[in-house]
Amino acid sequence: MPSPDARILRGAAIPTAVAGVIAVAIAAAVVGSKGLIGALFAVLLVLAFFSFGQVALDRLTRNNPQIFMAAGLMVYTTQILLVGIVLAVFKETTLFDRKVFAFTLLGCALIWTAFQVRGALKAKLLYVVPEAPSERPREREPERRS
Repeated sequence: MPSPDARILRGAAIPTAVAGVIAVAIAAAVVGSKGLIGALFAVLLVLAFFSFGQVALDRLTRNNPQIFMAAGLMVYTTQILLVGIVLAVFKETTLFDRKVFAFTLLGCALIWTAFQVRGALKAKLLYVVPEAPSERPREREPERRS
């Protein structure tokens, strides 16, 4: 993974993990063990889906950067659909507190997205890669009149 992409991934994963630890601690204190399990599951789900999405986006656009927007929309749509499937599967579970799970999932997803955007804006990636100096045709210098 190129350096700017790794920086963006780290820049989103670390704040999300920190927020997740805080959410797990609050859930455990307020709701108990079911809250702890729900919050932990939500944090792990967000970290897994969104980091795999970033890696997939990098691999899809590595050799063909022109498809970046389409690939980004496809990856994001796939992530949301997979989260929807997980929510549907655990709709009636008693394994963990569903409200804690939902709020932690929403909070961590928003934090991930915000810090991913922040990282992309701070990366200052070039939209157009300039040609190397050796590849440019030489321009003639204008003649000077004395």
